[in-house]
Amino acid sequence: MKQFWSKKVAVITIAAVVALSSLSFAGYNGLTEAKTKKKEPTNVIMMVMDGTSTGATSLARWYKGENLAMDEIVTGAVRTHSAESAITDSAPAATALATGHKSNDKVIGLLPEVVNTPGVEAVDPQDAYKPVANVLEGAKLQGKATGIISTSEIQHATPAGFSSHAVHRSNYQDIAEQQVYQEIDVVLGGGKESLLPGESRNSRVDEENLVQVLDDKGYDFVENREDLLNSNSDKIWGAFASSSLAYDFDRQATNNLEPSLAEMTKKSIDTLSKNEKGFFLFVEGSKVDWAAHTNDTIGIISDVLAFDDAVHEALEFAKKDGNTMVIVVSDHGNSGITMGNLNTNSNYSEIPVSDYIDPLKKATMTLEGALNQLNDDRSNMKEVAELYGLDNLSNGEINALKSSDSLAADMVNMLAERANIGFTTGGHTGEDVFLYAYGPSKPVGLVDNTELAEVMAKFLGFNLDKTTDKLFVNARESFERKGYKTRIDVTDENNPVFIAEKKKIRIELPVNKNIANVTRNNKTFTKTLDGVTVYNSKDFYVSKEALNLSK
Repeated sequence: MKQFWSKKVAVITIAAVVALSSLSFAGYNGLTEAKTKKKEPTNVIMMVMDGTSTGATSLARWYKGENLAMDEIVTGAVRTHSAESAITDSAPAATALATGHKSNDKVIGLLPEVVNTPGVEAVDPQDAYKPVANVLEGAKLQGKATGIISTSEIQHATPAGFSSHAVHRSNYQDIAEQQVYQEIDVVLGGGKESLLPGESRNSRVDEENLVQVLDDKGYDFVENREDLLNSNSDKIWGAFASSSLAYDFDRQATNNLEPSLAEMTKKSIDTLSKNEKGFFLFVEGSKVDWAAHTNDTIGIISDVLAFDDAVHEALEFAKKDGNTMVIVVSDHGNSGITMGNLNTNSNYSEIPVSDYIDPLKKATMTLEGALNQLNDDRSNMKEVAELYGLDNLSNGEINALKSSDSLAADMVNMLAERANIGFTTGGHTGEDVFLYAYGPSKPVGLVDNTELAEVMAKFLGFNLDKTTDKLFVNARESFERKGYKTRIDVTDENNPVFIAEKKKIRIELPVNKNIANVTRNNKTFTKTLDGVTVYNSKDFYVSKEALNLSK
């Protein structure tokens, strides 16, 4: 194994990082820090490895046998609690990272209704579930190019938090529509089924063909790695799977035609950096979290390493550019994964690294990938178990797996037992997570997740509160103040429309879109707005630009 405890990377605890937070991190870990070469453009690449505990990155480093790209830019730690819990869901975590506001369980891009966590500021009850602007929306208003990448459905909680506003993270209908009408320049990931009518679980119930909308908007709609890498368009929408993308180990083992996260990141940077005003890019490695939920050690390692390759691509660009901030963080911990379990209580000091890593190296696929190869009658159970690193099974063990009612759990437990890996839960955890950052004005020390949104916004040149004031005013209150009569038309329950009428003026604002249909003196026209219209099941919120149409 390659020696990787070099002078370039200091292995430190979160406590040590916090103690050092008052120091300058220029040249930290031997990395030459970026210096601002020019005032414009400024860029931010925000990267989230979903549900990744520090134990997961430590294990991935040992598995790789050398430093991670992330290791050279560690600058501190992040508190992850939500408005109502010490342990956060991904939706309020993404909301905090993207908007600078804590929120409630399952809520995307809206203020919370319940606040009971010590230190979190209370919200006026009348502002509960009011939308708040995210950094992507702020960057767009600055004329910057924008992009989002995810290895899950692009409508999943974390990318949704950086691109939409919804009362519940499962509302892929609203999230997908908002993402399409946000006019984001590059969108890459899974979730094609949420763009089209059909019979799938997340198919569109409003019957709108969003793929056609994307085509009308001039996007190059791509569905495989080759077409993505060959695209010369400045507007790309990549939908590489109906739902989520494959784990990276499985993608490699099966010659899957999906692009890697690193390839999607590089292509996005190459495309967005053409904009003379700069760009904001959000990148998520989604499925570390999914693997942690099932205690799948191989899935965790697979996608931590794939994410780290994407970090390498981001840093390569940032080092050359000199005016790009890169932030890398987990939104929360998951599973409590440890090197060491009850087997190692009394002899942990005698156990070599190889005892943990060698059993894991036998696996060529994740739990999901291996089980996808299993015959319905489980006749190839032995071969599938070997794909997951479970070799030399006795006939009794194979037969037990064949008859198991909890096959996935049994397989992950068997591998964890062989590798002395421990798990405390199949859910999220509440510990602080490492903060990794690079570039001018990068954050350092122990920070709250909400502070990262403010840091990014300031570096990009806007104020999030002022952006919220511009993009989200209460439609009913604002139009009625101008003498309009208002109502919400729910004739089509899947496509509610806010309507304001006064004399010979009628303004229609369809939900989730960035358009207004205006009739004035019997002449109708459509106006494209600078933000999407949001409905929280109680009130419509619209941009000031829409309100100005009432003049």
